[in-house]
Amino acid sequence: MLDETCRADASECAAATLGRDPATGHPRPPRREFKARGSFTERCPGCNLPVLNCLCPYQASAESVARVWLITHPLEHLKPTNTGRLIRDVLPTTQVFTWYRTAPDERLLALLDDPRFAPFVIFPDDQPDYADRVVGISRVEEAKREDKVPVFILLDGTWRQARRIFRKSPYLERLPVLPLATARLTRYQLRKPASQAHLCTAEVAAELLRQSGDAEAAQVLDDYFDAFNVSYAASRRYEKIETPTAPMRRLLARRGW
Repeated sequence: MLDETCRADASECAAATLGRDPATGHPRPPRREFKARGSFTERCPGCNLPVLNCLCPYQASAESVARVWLITHPLEHLKPTNTGRLIRDVLPTTQVFTWYRTAPDERLLALLDDPRFAPFVIFPDDQPDYADRVVGISRVEEAKREDKVPVFILLDGTWRQARRIFRKSPYLERLPVLPLATARLTRYQLRKPASQAHLCTAEVAAELLRQSGDAEAAQVLDDYFDAFNVSYAASRRYEKIETPTAPMRRLLARRGW
């Protein structure tokens, strides 16, 4: 879980990164002022949710054998509805990398070469050109038996952005592709998916953790996502949540409140 200082540092770092071209280091043209719906809402500096239903009381961390690395499209950093940050809150070992086509993050490249880890790119198995790379969830257990740390690499962005990251990142081409097999439908209320079968980033991570044996971490992340989802949706309706939901109560109990 990140404290307020860490969040501020992360925001400043993201702002500095987005302000310069990663390939040349030259300043980008200034972005137009962000005036999307909700841009004038008073937000909590800790969780970035509207203060009407702050998420901070429900932040809880968990440990897992598997790890999550997020390759995040630059525009996702600007969206308060992004759920990738929820994974980072719950799982302290989560790594976040901003994606640029011409300038991959050197930290990510180094980690991909680290023999301690067994990384899997989470992506559908719907195209024949990478069919030979597709594996099942059993490969995660094999990695554990080989004393490797399984890593789920999530492509964090819209579906179109995720496909671009997958296709335009040569360093991912040598990695096994693990499609998420689940009958679960999305509960995400803040963006309209093309299909109810399209889970958001946090939901994907929770389901992968559950399938790979990290049941407790999966439940905490699922509860935290539910608290975020319900709190944000209520704030959009200008409604104050007076009675915590069951997931909220579990998170409070976990924190000893």
